[in-house]
Amino acid sequence: MNYAQTLEFLYSSMPSFQRIGGEAYKPGLERVTAFCQHLGNPQRNFYTVHIAGTNGKGSVSHMLASILQQAGYRTGLFTSPHLADFRERIRVDGEMIPKQKVVNFVDRNQAKMKELDLSFFEMTAAMAFDYFDQSDVEVAIIETGLGGRLDATNLITPILSVVTNIAMEHTEFLGDTIEKIASEKAGIIKKSIPVVVGERNDDYNHIFVNRGAELNSRVIFAEDEFRLLGVEHFDNLSQHFSVERQRDGRVFELDIDLLGDYQRHNIITACAAADYLAEMTPLTISRRAFRQGLADTAANTGLKGRWQVLSNEPYTVCDTGHNAAGIAYVAEQLEALECDRLFAVMGFAKEKELDKILHLLPRKAHYIFTRAQIERARAIEDIAQAATALGLDFETAPTVAEAVARAKALATPSDAIFIGGSNFVIAEIEEL
Repeated sequence: MNYAQTLEFLYSSMPSFQRIGGEAYKPGLERVTAFCQHLGNPQRNFYTVHIAGTNGKGSVSHMLASILQQAGYRTGLFTSPHLADFRERIRVDGEMIPKQKVVNFVDRNQAKMKELDLSFFEMTAAMAFDYFDQSDVEVAIIETGLGGRLDATNLITPILSVVTNIAMEHTEFLGDTIEKIASEKAGIIKKSIPVVVGERNDDYNHIFVNRGAELNSRVIFAEDEFRLLGVEHFDNLSQHFSVERQRDGRVFELDIDLLGDYQRHNIITACAAADYLAEMTPLTISRRAFRQGLADTAANTGLKGRWQVLSNEPYTVCDTGHNAAGIAYVAEQLEALECDRLFAVMGFAKEKELDKILHLLPRKAHYIFTRAQIERARAIEDIAQAATALGLDFETAPTVAEAVARAKALATPSDAIFIGGSNFVIAEIEEL
């Protein structure tokens, strides 16, 4: 098989959450554990940092990977979902896994994958572990897929666990309360392995404290370790943070090439995690590597879709925020945009809480609702019905490409265009 045929085999023979949603979800570690044993347990051959959370885990994963790259370590990075290319999920020192490596892995192991009835995500996680081992990776940042306790990545024993935050998501799988969801995310905590919790919340702090006590694992609340003093925006390429380390009052002046106001939360989480790795593990991270790694996060790791500026006239930005908590951050920043008119091209996944999300959107915008060309995308008719009930100013377009073209046709240089609502929408503008 060539690369295209290999991907077709994977998508057609293994259920993918990215494509079909909840029907692909296979909780439990039995299958992936058996498959990794078949591979020789490659995940045991390098240090790992395990990252879960509702929002921000992608940004924090890329920040930490960039810091470790800058510190001179051969660094693996496993994330999901991808935007344009499957290989975005598996990177070493920022470079995607080669196509031939994907083909070779599937050729060697497809019989075992079929025998175990692996999900797409289980296969991908195991492929990442195998490739990292082959590539002499020294430390890998491993992002969970859905949840934590029963996530396919949870067979690793990391040197640090990180949970960025908790909000209501995937309630059909993780539970219908914030406490139940927090319990699932806290399932990545291992015995005597510390965990960094990115954002405090009275609704779930006790879940992590109690879990840490049960496992003799230190619980580090990031906001107790670092404090944000100020934020400055210099251009459309980076932002500057002043951050104080609480234990000694030391102030760090940090630039980062990721935009989005929500990064103020993520950078505190990344700082606390990097500080622990530098102080309490065999990894050595200099102050220079810490600062430069953050400054070049997107450049080093290829991260896209986090308040990514696509053009300046009109100001055009895209963002992958796709659940209510993520959209709330995006909506707040859209409200603050200085422009004559705001046009928003948006589509959503069909399982998202549509009414809740639409209620968060700024009323000043003219919306062009659309549907990505994927099974999980929400029907335009559903969006239009909900938008009408809320009194939003909108029109519809049958495809993402047509919606973006319509927004460009309507906008003047002094207007702004936002594109988002789901990873699938961003994926299609990446292809465009």
